[in-house]
Amino acid sequence: MSLPPISTFPIPALSDIPEDLRTMMESLQEKTGFIPNVFLALAHRPAELRAFMDYHNALMEKESGLTKAEREMIVVATSAANDCMYCVIAHGAILRIRAKNPYIADQLAIAPAKADLDDRQHAMIRFALKMARTPEDVNTSDHDELRSFNFSDEDIWDIGAVTALFALSNRMAHLASMRPNNEFFAMGRG
Repeated sequence: MSLPPISTFPIPALSDIPEDLRTMMESLQEKTGFIPNVFLALAHRPAELRAFMDYHNALMEKESGLTKAEREMIVVATSAANDCMYCVIAHGAILRIRAKNPYIADQLAIAPAKADLDDRQHAMIRFALKMARTPEDVNTSDHDELRSFNFSDEDIWDIGAVTALFALSNRMAHLASMRPNNEFFAMGRG
């Protein structure tokens, strides 16, 4: 059985990808054993991939009032709300590893209100899902609720920014019909 293509758009050969991006991809391949398909698919437009990666790294890798696992929780829950298989599968794997919990990604993707989260994390996910589904309805009372769980204004910004970045990512994954790497399915489950 042959696998479907990883994108409906052309995928450049690794040797044709600009050196800085190729180096980043090869570094990931050394760590994980594979290059995530999202990078290959978005390499169709290298300048846009660089901009995406810069914003991704600024939000997802910095020190924050949100843990790296909590940021991945936002990605998984909002990507599920956007029916984005690529992001749910890929970031579900990252979440399972960062949270050291083989069940949390599936819970957040299927029934976030019932996921094994603390009250603070449930408030964070409720807000992120509202930002993903009905952003026009977000108001100061939503911010006040988050503050009541000790989220700072910077944390609230981060919740919204992660949600927004992955709304872009989800839509690009849909546009290109991105196929998740098979390796993601088993990561963090054992």
